Amino acid sequence: MANNILQLYSNTPQVKELQKLISKREGNIYTEGLTSSARAVIQASCHNNGTHLIVAHDKESAAYHYHDLTQLLGEEPVFFLPSSFKRSADNGEQDAQNILMRTETLSLLLSSDNPHIYIVTYPEAITERVISQEQLNDNMLKIAVGDRIDLSFTIDVLNEYHFERVDFVFEPGQYAVRGSIIDIFSFSDENPFRIDFFGDEVDSIRSFDLESQLSKEKLRNIVVVPNINDNNRMKDMMPLSQALPQQCTVWIENPSFVVDMMNDIVLRVEKAGQRSEETPRLSAFCNGNEWFNHLKQQTVVVYGSKNEFKSGNIVKFNIAPQPIFHKNFELLEANISEKIQSAYDVYILSDNPKQLDRLRSIINDRKTGIDYREMRIALHEGFIDHDARLCFYTDHQIFERYHKFTLRTDNTRIAQQSISLKELSKLNPGDYVVHADHGIGKFAGLVHTEVNGKPQEAIRLIYHNNDSLLVSIHSLHRISKYKSKDGTPPTIHKLGTGAWQKLKEKTKSKVKDIARELIALYAKRKAEPGFQFSPDSYLQTELEASFIYEDTPDQYKATQALKVDMESDSPMDRLVCGDVGFGKTEVAIRAAFKAVADNKQVAVLVPTTILAFQHYNTFKERLADFPCNISYVSRLRKPKDVKQALKDLEEGKIDIIIGTHRLVAKDVKFKDLGLLIIDEEQRFGVSVKEKLRAFRVNVDTLTLTATPIPRTLQFSLMGARDLSILNTPPTNRQPIVTEVHAFNEEIIKEAIEFEVQRNGQVFIINNRIQNIYELEKRINQILPKRKTVVAHGQMDGTTLENVMLDFISGEYDVLISITIIESGLDIPKT
Repeated sequence: MANNILQLYSNTPQVKELQKLISKREGNIYTEGLTSSARAVIQASCHNNGTHLIVAHDKESAAYHYHDLTQLLGEEPVFFLPSSFKRSADNGEQDAQNILMRTETLSLLLSSDNPHIYIVTYPEAITERVISQEQLNDNMLKIAVGDRIDLSFTIDVLNEYHFERVDFVFEPGQYAVRGSIIDIFSFSDENPFRIDFFGDEVDSIRSFDLESQLSKEKLRNIVVVPNINDNNRMKDMMPLSQALPQQCTVWIENPSFVVDMMNDIVLRVEKAGQRSEETPRLSAFCNGNEWFNHLKQQTVVVYGSKNEFKSGNIVKFNIAPQPIFHKNFELLEANISEKIQSAYDVYILSDNPKQLDRLRSIINDRKTGIDYREMRIALHEGFIDHDARLCFYTDHQIFERYHKFTLRTDNTRIAQQSISLKELSKLNPGDYVVHADHGIGKFAGLVHTEVNGKPQEAIRLIYHNNDSLLVSIHSLHRISKYKSKDGTPPTIHKLGTGAWQKLKEKTKSKVKDIARELIALYAKRKAEPGFQFSPDSYLQTELEASFIYEDTPDQYKATQALKVDMESDSPMDRLVCGDVGFGKTEVAIRAAFKAVADNKQVAVLVPTTILAFQHYNTFKERLADFPCNISYVSRLRKPKDVKQALKDLEEGKIDIIIGTHRLVAKDVKFKDLGLLIIDEEQRFGVSVKEKLRAFRVNVDTLTLTATPIPRTLQFSLMGARDLSILNTPPTNRQPIVTEVHAFNEEIIKEAIEFEVQRNGQVFIINNRIQNIYELEKRINQILPKRKTVVAHGQMDGTTLENVMLDFISGEYDVLISITIIESGLDIPKT
């Protein structure tokens, strides 16, 4: 499908003229009127003109541009060049994932005379200098099957390259030796290599998976590349512009902006270097003026608001961005009809077939009969080409949804309960571990042993009376790290006594005893008839299609499962379990609207007043375009407002009511309650849970939690409650990075400044109200220009509500609070 767009543009006059000018290499080019994802389409149409370097304004816009090009050309010829650093160049902390992508891209660029590839980057990445082709050749270890290479020589070379010897490789720049086998994780490849030596000859080479350790692909030859971005080891580095091949086309949006950005980065690095000796050397960076001075023989194509060339060739396009529809389908249908009548071809773009089905269903239900075409491709921004008479509209812009991007390298792994190789490498002798068959013991490190005359590695565990147990590395799934809530040391078990098996049986028995008292309730629920909700209407489809993010697979499964439950004649009792930010609230909103569509009322019970207010805003915003009345009750509201809300609730004027335990009070009466949603059930006391039982006999119940209590989870596993697990993180979700430090003003200042500079906000959690204002004064002394505010549970309701409102709206940069903000708050900028 992507090729269809390129075919549509292959014979347009502007593309032919642009290709001709690039081929001639006679001066720079300004492309006037080029906007939105049309930039990527035009660039992809010039794919036969050698190497292309595209410089975007920042990392996010570069990532979306990279995504557009991969949609158009496939992943093979398109590469992403990030900065080496985790947060910023002046911070100096490098990121392994970034280095992997950067080294892969640079090694390909420098090792070929004129590769036909696209490289997408941004100012912070091109400010860093790169090594020369000669240096790269001197820092490459080439290995092929059949080569006569001594294993000790290979180890010496890896040590010279500053590779780290470990027991198991899990990051680039590591190697592990086991007998005649060596595992190497090169900086230029996404997967590590396993090389098997037979004497002094390379017998086989395979790539393998980090988690399973299973081979993926047999290889004839490989190239091992060290970290070529290490400016402390590499010498005589040069600007990237100097390393580009002559037949290279450089695409830049607003060059003056890029120059200013690069100069600002160098200035920040210089200032950071004056404060700390650990900051990267200033000589490893080049400013914008120096970078552009080396663009002598390359063709520069500029797009943006104005032509910054004093002279040059101009190619004019007549392209406009996709109109804004605000989810208004009457406006969309009128626009498409108008374009078709004016002889335009209209295409709706999406790589999600379910989303295209939703749109088609909405259009068909409205019976307008508009005629548009579909393309299974996801560009970031739609556009209208008035010369080519083409309209490309993206589904995520029509529905105002968040658009995802994917980068070339993504080694993010989903955590497993069994011990992983990375976790194993972080275990220290003396740490407690649990073996599924033998109980709790102490980790005593890796040892070498013989099995059937062959050397192998095993894990040694120490039990009671210093009894030793050797566990094969192939049985890692039987071991997990011991985790204790209170941090007290556990009792070490004795091997061969059966005590561990008795403890497991006793625990199972206790869980069943706890569950038995509530089984009767769930049996009664199953026997009681419930309300059978109607199938989805087009309004339900429109609501789900308007979600600003793309559903994760688990989110979609949970939504479908609760619809089946609600449409059955038995009361629903479903537990949705997922981490913070994995989409539980969106699932709840869809369930709530389905109930409201059948004239049933919905109660949403939450543990804290702030979360009640947060949920009220979230529900109100998501359902703003639909016929649905929403209110909330908590101590943050005035008594007269709460009284009026409860009166409206009893009269049926309120469809969705959100509140804390106030909702289970005797004076709260519903006209026709159809759905009860409980958020973080474990946070409620016993008395509240007892009152909930009366609700839940014949009312559909949906429970949301990130940390289910054992009783709740056990019911789900036993089948007494239905369970949906949201285990898939949203696309482009950044992993949580945890660092432990003593109180350090410099680290606090750097962290806050970094977040604020990227238009973010910061939480500072302090567990004592007594000194919270003292902490605020300290922060104000460190960062006098940053606006701070304090929130805690002893404030009156109105003040606390105003503080949280102001923080959510961006009035303050830093919120200093106690743990009142811990329960599921959704403040995306923090």
